[in-house]
Amino acid sequence: MISHLGGLRVLGGKIPSPSRYNILVPEVSTPEASVPAAAPSGPRRFTLRQRIVLRMIIFAGYWFIRLIGPTLRVSISFEEGAQETIGQRPLIGSFWHSCLIPATYICRNLGVRVMSSNSYDGEYMGRIIHKFGFVAVKGSSSRNAVRALLGLRRALEEGWTVAFTLDGPRGPRHKVKPGPVALARSSGVPLTMFHAAADRSWEIRSWDRMVIPAPFSRVLVRFGKLIRVPAGATDEDIERYTAELQSSLDRVCEFAQANVNKVGTAEFPVGNS
Repeated sequence: MISHLGGLRVLGGKIPSPSRYNILVPEVSTPEASVPAAAPSGPRRFTLRQRIVLRMIIFAGYWFIRLIGPTLRVSISFEEGAQETIGQRPLIGSFWHSCLIPATYICRNLGVRVMSSNSYDGEYMGRIIHKFGFVAVKGSSSRNAVRALLGLRRALEEGWTVAFTLDGPRGPRHKVKPGPVALARSSGVPLTMFHAAADRSWEIRSWDRMVIPAPFSRVLVRFGKLIRVPAGATDEDIERYTAELQSSLDRVCEFAQANVNKVGTAEFPVGNS
């Protein structure tokens, strides 16, 4: 059975207007934060030229998402057994790096904690998403992973949802890493996953084939069934749950891409987010 969201409950139990995804929003307005969502400090490890370029990228990236976002015609779809609302928390979310741009706007101002790498790319992406109410936790699958996972577990204990771009920061593309499953085992918080597909977009020639939705394009967001990892899961179990997460992400990705042209119909109404 496929269910669609008719009214979104977000933090504090408030129900936003049906046009939530078609309005211009202010910068960071994360409610109920138990820790300050301060902007990342200046990257002293970068050269003067890099810092100048960094500011330009952050300015352009933020305003691009902020101006394009309200024009998107968004529909949210849930598999049976998926989370009930987009704002439900705490959860451990996973999605592909390629749909980071629409995901940033659609999931804005929910206080989601996101693992962000210490790379140059991670620096500007972390600063851009901070302006949309996300909180970056420094680390990646290759560097400072343990410290980042501890930070994410602390966020879960405080009741926040955390999220991974599972094939970041440098691929391989659409390949799941075991971090979220290990975090689910240690925290007892279920795994969720989603994909956002656009019917009209540009694709950057990068390792992740980053998708940039065209103005006024239709976007279908598909959430998959929750996966619960028991605390007593063995290393073999971790491999099995990682494979299940891979399969779930592949499935929601395929579904969103196959049905995005139906956004605006009775099956996938716009404004149900």
